[in-house]
Amino acid sequence: MKKILSAVAAFTLMGSFAVASDIHWEYSGEVGPEHWGSLEPAFAMCSKGVNQAPVDLAGFMEAELAPITFTYFGLATEILNNGHAIQANYAAGSTITIEDKTFELKQFNFHSPSENTLNGESFPMEGHFVHSDSQGNFAIIGVFFTIGEENQAMKKLWKQMPASQGDKAGLASQVRAEELMPENRDYYRFNGSLTTPPCSEGVTWIVMKNPVTVSDAQVKQFTEVMGHPNNRPVQPVNSRPLLQ
Repeated sequence: MKKILSAVAAFTLMGSFAVASDIHWEYSGEVGPEHWGSLEPAFAMCSKGVNQAPVDLAGFMEAELAPITFTYFGLATEILNNGHAIQANYAAGSTITIEDKTFELKQFNFHSPSENTLNGESFPMEGHFVHSDSQGNFAIIGVFFTIGEENQAMKKLWKQMPASQGDKAGLASQVRAEELMPENRDYYRFNGSLTTPPCSEGVTWIVMKNPVTVSDAQVKQFTEVMGHPNNRPVQPVNSRPLLQ
């Protein structure tokens, strides 16, 4: 079976201090999402958690959500293929502030089809902008992508997208995270988890209401490199409010 970098190894790429593990997982088969919770005791939350992500965004509760303060500086520094997603690591110093809590942007990565859905609708691609605070808490911004005009920021990324698992490259082009986000920053919010093992909960999820366009060719280029869908199925909402 093709070996893939573990989720714990992915944590290191996010800037966490977790130790890498040899436990591997995939998006299908005997080590697919329905089996993640039994692969390793540390992954138990994948099957036992009650606030898991992704979710189907529907049945919203109306709320007065405060605007997110974006203080983004710097650029994506490198792009890598970790076997689960294409990920761009980001220079230190860029932050978001949500209700007086500040989180630093560590990396962003892509999934096709989308992991979260909207009123039962899946999107061709979703970007996850992974932030963490000084205590190791995560805040993830999700951005949906629809088919339309070619995305210029993604074009720069895809020029250096590693075709082989484990490969990475320093980015020669200047790519800023905000170039991959909609201008209108209205959002949905829910409490969730990481969408990959160990599926840790307590993650603040922000999903932008407005999608960004990519071309059909850009999505195909991504899916051909990945060689498989890389989306975890939506999880039960249970008693969580989905805010808008």
